[in-house]
Amino acid sequence: MKIKITLSFGIIAFILILFFLGLSNKNQYETIEMIGKKINNFELSGFKDEAKINTSVISKSNFTLINFWASWCVPCRKEHKFLLLLNKNTKIQIIGVNFKDKKNNALKFLKELGNPYKYLARDKDGRASITFGIYGIPESILFDKNSKIIKKFVGPINNADYKKILTIIENK
Repeated sequence: MKIKITLSFGIIAFILILFFLGLSNKNQYETIEMIGKKINNFELSGFKDEAKINTSVISKSNFTLINFWASWCVPCRKEHKFLLLLNKNTKIQIIGVNFKDKKNNALKFLKELGNPYKYLARDKDGRASITFGIYGIPESILFDKNSKIIKKFVGPINNADYKKILTIIENK
């Protein structure tokens, strides 16, 4: 009996250590192969009026951050304040892609926390996210105006990521 309990605690401790190591190095999962690549064509379903959002919107700003999020995503709430701050910068626009969410819940989330998105799209079935190499949410991809991928952020954008984005957009 004592061996089973000790073994169970050992396994749980091991899993927790792996989890926290993963959190501390969240950008290790950044897809290096994506950085510097140009995304040629994408088309997303618009959120409210179902109008399509495509690659052409990226060229409308010096930088574009595409953020994949959902109302049911707890880490999405944590990163939201940083998206609102980024939205105040005129050198960047943010496209929000609502992932496998109910429309009413997403609208309630934005009404409660604020809407940082210039464009809002829906990914009802998760297919658009796969096109962008998204493994989970939240994830964000930073593009320049030529549709070239500058950086991918896996997990919620935090203060360090926010500062990194500001440094990138101010120095290019």
